[in-house]
Amino acid sequence: MSILGVALVLFILGILGWIILNASKLENYFKGSVQVNAFIREGSKQKEIEDLRDYISQQPYARKVEFVSKEQARLNFIGEGNEDWNKVLDYNPLPASVDFYLDPVWVNRDSLAKIEQDIRKTFIVSEVKYPDAVVGNLNDVVRKIALFLLALSGMLFLIAIVLIDNTIKLAMFSNRFLIKTMQMVGATRWFISKPFDRKAIINGLMSAVIAIAAVFSIILVVENWWLPEIKALRDNTWLAMLFLLLIGIGIGITFLSTHRSVMKYLRMKLDDLY
Repeated sequence: MSILGVALVLFILGILGWIILNASKLENYFKGSVQVNAFIREGSKQKEIEDLRDYISQQPYARKVEFVSKEQARLNFIGEGNEDWNKVLDYNPLPASVDFYLDPVWVNRDSLAKIEQDIRKTFIVSEVKYPDAVVGNLNDVVRKIALFLLALSGMLFLIAIVLIDNTIKLAMFSNRFLIKTMQMVGATRWFISKPFDRKAIINGLMSAVIAIAAVFSIILVVENWWLPEIKALRDNTWLAMLFLLLIGIGIGITFLSTHRSVMKYLRMKLDDLY
């Protein structure tokens, strides 16, 4: 029962850790989907446009830089479900542009203001457009979610330590007379605690393995049947580190709680054990 109790606590910590990992990936995904459009003035030379595109491509804030011609802009406009204006206008009102996606690190209003100022130094750029409201709301939401997850993680970690410690104490309570009897016949503290410590390490490892198996099963269910899109966010390296952390927590807390309980009963008087 102590193994299952510790495994349940580690399972809750594992699910929370997986949520935090995916939250971080989702944050980068949404920030990486912010696009900036640098509109080109009419009559600009192709060589100047290529120089601008090459310049932006070399900047650390830009990803997936591409030149969108006036005709391509018209096709994109129609592809979004809008009607063609050929029946009303005899010219294409959409400007050509150099479009690029932002590196997630640069997705904040201060950085975007500097990027706009940098790009507008080029004369052929008539306007720089980006979803300013989306960026502001995105950063506010991310900040609130991060604070919430941080507070939740700290609270659950403390609860986990207390629950595991109490579970081990209850398991050791039934062995208090055995520990005291070994001491009374002359066994040293190291000799008495050694088998209990060894068993604690094994039990902690078993609890962690059970918790990891349960967490991984939940992940597979979510990725294959509930939210298949989230599978693309999985980072096996970070997931392995999370599982190693669960093993470390399971073994570490179980060992320390067991060793402390053994030492506690060794210091107690025989009458106090009753």
